[in-house]
Amino acid sequence: MQFSLWLALAGAGAMISLTPGAGAINTMSNALVSGFRRSIWGVLGQQLALVIHVIIVAAGVGLIVSSSPLLFMLIRYVGAAYLVYLGVRKLLAKAETDDGAGAPAAVESGYSMFRRGLWVNLLNPKAIVFFLAFMPQFIRPDRPMLAQYLILTATVVAIDIIVMWFIFAAGAKQLTHLTSSERGQLTLNRIFGILFIGVGVLLALI
Repeated sequence: MQFSLWLALAGAGAMISLTPGAGAINTMSNALVSGFRRSIWGVLGQQLALVIHVIIVAAGVGLIVSSSPLLFMLIRYVGAAYLVYLGVRKLLAKAETDDGAGAPAAVESGYSMFRRGLWVNLLNPKAIVFFLAFMPQFIRPDRPMLAQYLILTATVVAIDIIVMWFIFAAGAKQLTHLTSSERGQLTLNRIFGILFIGVGVLLALI
């Protein structure tokens, strides 16, 4: 891949990652609840979903999904329902406090955050359609395809990790003072619950 083409790819990838969406909301929520360092688990789950999306599109399955209204709508509504489910869980979540003896509240496992990050990004059919429109711009048919797809995937994943972890997760630190009180935690739960539900509704309607 030519350096000028790679720069265009990197720029496009950065713009896409910086656009707020379910992944950014999930990352900020994880950072506030589990801390900046441990939020990387959710980010990594989201990256696995991106890799799967690239594989789906490269294999030609993405074209089938995007050209089948029934299949596209099915994935779309399942993804929307999952985001709404996450939002409702946030709205109903109670503040995390110690057990009265000074012991800290239970911390969500890395696997749980990884799994949620995976499903948040995987159940987004727009990502498949986006990669269908996005990837061909940076793939040259007259050159080795595997090497190009590897470069594209590595670039998109690396940029998304940087944006999610060092911008959205780090940015969530500005709100950490709210996690020290029960009222603050409940406020954050409502905010992120509403955001998850809002993104889910938009995914279903648009």
